[in-house]
Amino acid sequence: MENPNIESSQGSVRIADEVVEVIAGMAASEVPGVAELNAGFVGDIANMLGRGKNMSKGIKVEAGEKEATVDLFIAVEYGVSIPEVAKKVQEVVKEAIEGMTGLSVLEINVNIQGIVFKTQQNETKEDKMA
Repeated sequence: MENPNIESSQGSVRIADEVVEVIAGMAASEVPGVAELNAGFVGDIANMLGRGKNMSKGIKVEAGEKEATVDLFIAVEYGVSIPEVAKKVQEVVKEAIEGMTGLSVLEINVNIQGIVFKTQQNETKEDKMA
């Protein structure tokens, strides 16, 4: 799909897929119960090579001129209701993308790839601070 293209009498505005990915990542990370966004194996390699800390990690966006689909790969906190967290992620991400870009979000697929226990979360936060 092509990047979003907004035409006006003053010219055009193009929104890169990566921008939509960052919007989705910021929105998803604010949902209670979301422990982290997962990029899988390729993202883990990028993190090891020092290319981590981007908010599009674990997100794939396909954006056209007027519509977008989003795939999110997340880990949730132990003890939360996974269906409730996933539904909230879908709602928040859709609202953020549509509000900021004007794109119509057709589909948001939430892939739960792990559960993070509180001790793991503390270790992960400490690793990021170091």
